[in-house]
Amino acid sequence: MPIHSARSAVKPYLTGHFTPVTDEITATELTVDGTLPPELSGRLLRNGHNPKPGITPTHWFLGSGMVHGIRLREGRAEWYRNRWVHTPALDGAPSATDHGPDLTVSTAGTHVIEHAGRLLALCEANLPFELTSELDTVGAYDFDGRLRTAMTAHPKQDPVTGELHFFGSSPFPPHLVYYVADTKGQIVHSAEIPGATASLKHDFAITRHHVVFVEGNVTFDPAADRSGIPYSWSDRQPARIGIMARQSDAAAPARPVRWFSIEPGHLLHVANAFEDTRGRIVLEGPTVDREGFQLSWNWWTGAPGRGTEPVARSYTRRWVVDITDGSVDELIVDDLPVEFPTLNEDYLGAENRYHYAVSFPDEHGFGGYGIVKYDRTTGARRIHHAGDARMPGEAVFVPAAGATREDDGYLLTVVSDLKQDASQLLVIDASGLNRIALVHLPHRVSAGLHGSWIPDSAFDGPGR
Repeated sequence: MPIHSARSAVKPYLTGHFTPVTDEITATELTVDGTLPPELSGRLLRNGHNPKPGITPTHWFLGSGMVHGIRLREGRAEWYRNRWVHTPALDGAPSATDHGPDLTVSTAGTHVIEHAGRLLALCEANLPFELTSELDTVGAYDFDGRLRTAMTAHPKQDPVTGELHFFGSSPFPPHLVYYVADTKGQIVHSAEIPGATASLKHDFAITRHHVVFVEGNVTFDPAADRSGIPYSWSDRQPARIGIMARQSDAAAPARPVRWFSIEPGHLLHVANAFEDTRGRIVLEGPTVDREGFQLSWNWWTGAPGRGTEPVARSYTRRWVVDITDGSVDELIVDDLPVEFPTLNEDYLGAENRYHYAVSFPDEHGFGGYGIVKYDRTTGARRIHHAGDARMPGEAVFVPAAGATREDDGYLLTVVSDLKQDASQLLVIDASGLNRIALVHLPHRVSAGLHGSWIPDSAFDGPGR
């Protein structure tokens, strides 16, 4: 399959907000407008696809990963640094070998998390890559040999137990393997999930008592290999939600998964899932229909027929699954195009009132960029408008010290400003969406994907 294009045509994912950064730099004592809360002591890390100069990947997702970091402490922005994740793929190594796929040949460009004192750069088709606290690459990480598949870029850390839940998916059997790692970073449970298909599984959810998998209409398609990522929409692929009781016992066999049919569509990112007072599973997240997926896929590959944005028809949907009678109620919650949902992760897997997302223009180019706050109790929607030609990234929630309410905290997002050819770290109040501070970064940061707030206390773990 192709990885790099031989054609010189400019791809949309290499222009505008997505123009790649061309070098690695370190800058100290950054300028701050406003006042940074002193309790913000740690690092905001954000990952994204950023091919090296001269490289034109055939799909945006095939661009090498670059992690950007901003260090905050005692009301100061101490440093900014950006580093490519130095995997074999960065130097052009092929992923296919005579012995099968090489799981170390990764873009490592989708997400960056911390668990058990390790920083891990993630890409769902490969092994994680460990980084130092200053973003230098340590190398591929396989959980001491216990991880033998790829790892999702969207693991879930249970806020109650501290366990890390994740999965590995593949277009070839076994299609889905579920893992649990304990608070020390050791995999204590793994099991193949029977009945799973080759549907593209990018994200999933946990509740207090269940694991929730989602299979949409986007599935493996060997004929769709021109972009290097052979997936396409299929009406023959059933859309469904799979629900399985949670377990951490390494010796226990895999528990059965119940599959529930849902309306056609595809979900990339989960906002949250929980069990309501009636024991039903409530799941929310932005989804696309067939047209929305094709507009996005055309944008990601640079094909004709694309929209102005890669998520122009992505609308928040809610499913309510009654596991007693087998019924599923679903509805589109809002008609605003959004992606990158986040929440106060103390409420991950439990009933939450609020979640946040990034808004985008629709498929006709109408609307604007902003940070959205949804109130599930009242149905209200509030938007912090980013401003003309200013595109915010995923808004990471950081709880305030001594927080007493779910929305007591801060949202941190890196903004790409095309008019100024610059970027800033925007800190806003998660309650009222008011701006608190703006940290000026030394160059414009290309639009990316996911990231994490890593408090200073996390760097007391192994290898730090």
